[in-house]
Amino acid sequence: MNDFQRFRGTDRYLTSPGLEAAVNCAIALERPLLVRGEPGTGKTMLAESIAAGLGMRLIHWPVKSTTRAQDGLYVYDTVARLYDSRFNDGDVKDIRRYIRLGPLGESFASQERLVLLIDEIDKADLEFPNDLLHELDRMRFVINETKDEIAARERPVVVITSNAEKELPDAFLRRCVFHFIEFPDAELMARIVRVHHPKLETQLLERTLQAFYALRNEHGLRKRPSTSELIDWIAALKRAGLGTKDLDEGLPFLGVLLKREQDILAMAERQAGGRGRG
Repeated sequence: MNDFQRFRGTDRYLTSPGLEAAVNCAIALERPLLVRGEPGTGKTMLAESIAAGLGMRLIHWPVKSTTRAQDGLYVYDTVARLYDSRFNDGDVKDIRRYIRLGPLGESFASQERLVLLIDEIDKADLEFPNDLLHELDRMRFVINETKDEIAARERPVVVITSNAEKELPDAFLRRCVFHFIEFPDAELMARIVRVHHPKLETQLLERTLQAFYALRNEHGLRKRPSTSELIDWIAALKRAGLGTKDLDEGLPFLGVLLKREQDILAMAERQAGGRGRG
């Protein structure tokens, strides 16, 4: 593995040796990197960091329940052609004017190697992953309407994220390099927070981390707070000029940390009960 660029993280994205090894293995083998982890663990940011660290352009393909692999290659905009035909706007005989490359097609057509992020693949139907791998294996496709062939000069660095909402096919998993991003422990989380809030007082950092992990360990939460929510919460505390003493009286701006009504109501009741006993 001496003839390719190695990923070592960036100043804005802290990595672990295991994560770096998975990324570099996927690059060397030219296999898609499948990244799993609970929401907020930095899966999307990983692709952005790989692009920044390797000096490559990033194409982001957010997957929806209706997404098809074909949509990623190209779409033929028949509506625009019909509109132009009706209003005599342009040469409607030139079908190429109405061909729009999708994220996958754009990555194949690129003259330079880039990073393709296929985000939240588990939102699509069961056929999508295998159809996607078929296109990634071929690295070329024909636009049926024009018979033009698009063939990749450089295989993109493909990062695929999943929140594990549904199981992915075994055939798909076999073709990927897999990495599970563990939720950061307190030590790593402190380093992550320092990246975003470098001037945060040590005492307040320790107190916010204590409150954050205590909240994540609360029984019955429907959605536990994530890293991004912790960073936003600290920003809110700083903007309001609140410190450690304010946290001793309860958790202000609870809606920054918790995003489910049931969770907020339950925690508000527990806080009120704690103050009543005090």
